[in-house]
Amino acid sequence: MKNCANRRIMFICLGNICRSPMAEFVMRDLVKKQGHADSISIKSSATSTWEIGNPVYPPAAAELARHGISCNGKHAEKLTAQDYGKYDMFICMDRQNLRDSIEIFGGDPDGKVSMLLSHAGEAREVADPWYTGDFSTAYSDIVKGCTAILAELFGD
Repeated sequence: MKNCANRRIMFICLGNICRSPMAEFVMRDLVKKQGHADSISIKSSATSTWEIGNPVYPPAAAELARHGISCNGKHAEKLTAQDYGKYDMFICMDRQNLRDSIEIFGGDPDGKVSMLLSHAGEAREVADPWYTGDFSTAYSDIVKGCTAILAELFGD
């Protein structure tokens, strides 16, 4: 196992009501099942202020529930410049999220910002189900990316 004690991961999307909270709770579920819950902290946030304070979008919550994952109590939060010093990894769902995150941080000097599916060896985005209506594909892509990140961190 790699040295991953107290790793802090922030998942990022535009509004923090679909993709990034799905990733947050998928990762929490995977980490718990693999016995690493005590060594990793996971959150999610938005690059915009559009949905701040709102709960997870009901179809996203329903997709998680279909897989036995609860996201109860989650409300959209805004990514801040101060978050850069508090987290080890910032995992973005699409290229615009990546650009916006780096702009919010004023750069990425430590190379902490990446795209989710890049961890699975893919140069594509997690399509926004708010627009596509395809929460199942978003969920599958998120599981693929989160599983790859766990393999990087823990060698599982």
